[in-house]
Amino acid sequence: MTISLTEKAALQIKKQLEKRGSGIGLKLGVKKSGCSGYAYVLDYADQLNEDDSVFEAFGVKVIVPESDLEFVDGIELDYRREGINEAFQFNNPNVKGTCGCGESFSVS
Repeated sequence: MTISLTEKAALQIKKQLEKRGSGIGLKLGVKKSGCSGYAYVLDYADQLNEDDSVFEAFGVKVIVPESDLEFVDGIELDYRREGINEAFQFNNPNVKGTCGCGESFSVS
């Protein structure tokens, strides 16, 4: 199981944690959503749970609940700015399809 970050994503996570003033890393998970099945969920992680897996790159931790690992295994988390928009991008090799609005994905 592996989760990777680009340097830009790691810098953005560091910046957001510093601005927030606390947190041990970024929590990455999925939830059932949209017309394709699943959507990514990002949140701050303030503690580790027993079933969490921790991945570290560029001095930043990404925490993934064990139940979500199969959906994000191999993912690369990037951060991009396009015009006035900036956001995390998910480069997930497991995705078999996405919905037209880009909000959800399927893995089967």
